[in-house]
Amino acid sequence: MNLVIDAVLAGDIAPLGTRGKRSAIRKTALAARVHVGETGLEGDRQYERKHHGGPEKALHHYSRDHYAAWRDEWPELSAGLERFDAPGAFGENISTKGLNEADVCVGDVYRLGTVIVQVSQPRQPCWKLNLHFSRDDMSRRVQDTRRTGWYYRVLEPGEVAAGDVMERLARPHAEWSIERLLRVFYVDRDDGVALEEMAALEALTPSWRATAAKRLESGKTESWAMRLNTPSGAI
Repeated sequence: MNLVIDAVLAGDIAPLGTRGKRSAIRKTALAARVHVGETGLEGDRQYERKHHGGPEKALHHYSRDHYAAWRDEWPELSAGLERFDAPGAFGENISTKGLNEADVCVGDVYRLGTVIVQVSQPRQPCWKLNLHFSRDDMSRRVQDTRRTGWYYRVLEPGEVAAGDVMERLARPHAEWSIERLLRVFYVDRDDGVALEEMAALEALTPSWRATAAKRLESGKTESWAMRLNTPSGAI
């Protein structure tokens, strides 16, 4: 499976929302080749490193194919639909067509240009998407539709640019698509067998494995309110 990379994007930290909360969610397509190291694209920034970026979430990949669905579902956003005319609306670093959460599995190894990456986890949307789209329900909508995108860890640094070929090199966990991980976490939340498998899935990030193990132990689903709901002081 080979695809052509639609866009490579990076962004700086900037105010977000009327209260000037800080974020680097706004990404711009890069015209030149860019170096990719252990923590992502050279020149790309993340504001809250506790939740964003780092070796396990070095690059965020989002399917350009989802943009049509967002347009169709929210025609009332006609005044702001220009944000879907080009990649970058969801803070992604890598944009492609012809690949989505059902097609990608955790642990998949890809070559992007000369960079070797491995799929590490799905994206977990947070409330800054609400500010970015001026919709209080945007983060929850991304989670509910499971159009989240996914993250990579970098196995071998290199360079990448729009127009480069994306080539899959390995698939060690064909039974664990990003779509299935999202379904277990957000829909079939008490599937003990699946949670036990997730907790032992070495290619999955430690944070997701720990959450699966904790849910198994407690028998309860963790609260998502702090992640999804916009804090009152941010509006």
